[in-house]
Amino acid sequence: MKRAERLRKGREFDTAYSKGTVVSGPLLVVRVLPNDLDYSRWGFAVGKRLAKHATTRNRIKRRLRELVRTLPVQPGYDVIMTARNGCPEATSRRLKVAVATVLAKAGLLEDR
Repeated sequence: MKRAERLRKGREFDTAYSKGTVVSGPLLVVRVLPNDLDYSRWGFAVGKRLAKHATTRNRIKRRLRELVRTLPVQPGYDVIMTARNGCPEATSRRLKVAVATVLAKAGLLEDR
């Protein structure tokens, strides 16, 4: 994922958290806020309560980032994807279904 396609600053996260629409599923919570850009920007959050070790949290974020990269997502949104309980142990198939389901509920998937 390119650097421009990531939410990196604290205020970008804060804006999406405070003004964004929340869509949740059993493994993930997604906050969506429209932006005025030609591309979507992504942020991934995994709390310390979910995984104590940074390596585990980073692995979950890498898995989510790769799944998002392979899906046809509409441009023009700031999206924060937060992992919930069960996400670290989830199989790749279950995680992919969870990501696709939550993004579809949020109306972010393009029709192919």
